[in-house]
Amino acid sequence: MSALLELHGVGIRFGGLRAVDRLSFTVDKGQIVALIGPNGAGKTTVFNMITGVYRPTEGSIRFEGQDITARRPHLVAAAGIMRTFQTIRLFPEMSVLENVRAGCHLRVRQQWWQGLLSLPSQRREEAELAERAHEILRRLDLDRFAHDRAVSLPYGVQRRVELARTLAADPKMIILDEPAAGLNDNESAALSETIFGIRDSGITVLLVEHDMNVVMSVADKIVVINFGQKIAEGGPDDIRNDAQVIEAYLGRDDDEEEGVS
Repeated sequence: MSALLELHGVGIRFGGLRAVDRLSFTVDKGQIVALIGPNGAGKTTVFNMITGVYRPTEGSIRFEGQDITARRPHLVAAAGIMRTFQTIRLFPEMSVLENVRAGCHLRVRQQWWQGLLSLPSQRREEAELAERAHEILRRLDLDRFAHDRAVSLPYGVQRRVELARTLAADPKMIILDEPAAGLNDNESAALSETIFGIRDSGITVLLVEHDMNVVMSVADKIVVINFGQKIAEGGPDDIRNDAQVIEAYLGRDDDEEEGVS
């Protein structure tokens, strides 16, 4: 495997607060990597730096060997990194199919004026995008909801729709921010299978998740941070038995049910 994403000494300050401190880790192509830590550890801040929402005050971030440290979010997305969020951000009044098709916009080749003229090439591309959206819905068992309004669906289904919309952009890596939040046990188990399916389709996965059953069942590698610093890195068995991790996170019952920002 080769490193797809590389963080080298990445840090960020907000005023006098050092939210992330010289963090380094890699995500290899084809891996499922989990980033975990107690409440306030800085995990979502790390995601925001990777995706261009925040600009690190130190260190560098590379994707496919290219420096993306200073790229704006839409350019990071165009490079092949897509993400979901802790809170669902669907277009509530649009149908499931329309939401997923909206995710295809990064890969549209035609210019806006070609759509006005309804050229044959534009119609072919529209048909290709529609088929891609339907294929993703079938893959995530959402095709029966294709014409339902997103707002009318149960929470767990809306989570899958958001994931489907992210996949529609044809990413090389997908970043999942607490994808199991609000899911019941059966839905969380189904999510684990979905994550494996995403990886098996050729998409690398980086996730933040507080559900340790999901993390331990899917992750090839786990990176643990506390107060913005890396305290452990390794496979699930390594992390389960790491004294610092147990002290900082896994061993505390009150942390196991909390999300981390």
